[in-house]
Amino acid sequence: KRIMELVEKITAHEDAIFWMAVCVVFLTVFIPIVKKIRNRRLIKSATSPNRGTQSERDLVLRLLKRGTPPVTVFHDLCIAKSNGKFSQIDVAMVTTEGIIVFEVKDFSGWIFGNGNHSHWTKVLAYGKRKYRFYNPIRQNRSHIAALKTQLQQFKNIPFFSVIVFYGDCELKEINYIPEGTYLVKPHRLNEVLNQIKKNNDPAPYTDKHEVIRFFEKAVEYGENMNVQEKHVEDIKDLVGKHRIYD
Repeated sequence: KRIMELVEKITAHEDAIFWMAVCVVFLTVFIPIVKKIRNRRLIKSATSPNRGTQSERDLVLRLLKRGTPPVTVFHDLCIAKSNGKFSQIDVAMVTTEGIIVFEVKDFSGWIFGNGNHSHWTKVLAYGKRKYRFYNPIRQNRSHIAALKTQLQQFKNIPFFSVIVFYGDCELKEINYIPEGTYLVKPHRLNEVLNQIKKNNDPAPYTDKHEVIRFFEKAVEYGENMNVQEKHVEDIKDLVGKHRIYD
């Protein structure tokens, strides 16, 4: 009898271990897969899962997860400027308070910058390596300037500039951030969006359908290979490295 009781206890213990193992496998394997599938479906409601960079797609996903309607989120846009060149925009979002234009940056190291300077500095290896890059505030400002020339109603609609810093970077010392401009790490994005909503009145849109159609067209324009190649050539010409002979 005691032997039978012992066998029953061992069997019950083994059953418990088996079901615990099943639960662990479910939590570590199946739930992440289900989450990945759901995220992919959510992203597809606003953009292609393969379009742009991973950080850009993560930003789109964050916007959608906070309840933003997919029809108001636009990813990887291209705008034709009056000088025949193009302006490429990472993400734009049409909100009640105005249009938010996002610039996505992927950096490591310490970031130093001034809103009034043309270039900022990225410092790596505890100061041993330094790199300069174009001021992202100015970069996004030029995107917004290009947008404002596209529709008549854009002249009266507020635009907000949000630069999102991905990667293992630290905004060490940044000064002179203009009004309506925000620098943010991804985990604090909701704070910025809530601040914009809280501190601004509804924008005076005259035709929201026109705005949506314009941005949809800009997304289609961004898919055009000829436009992409022309934009790359414009950037090369702006940098001008091919004109250096040393």
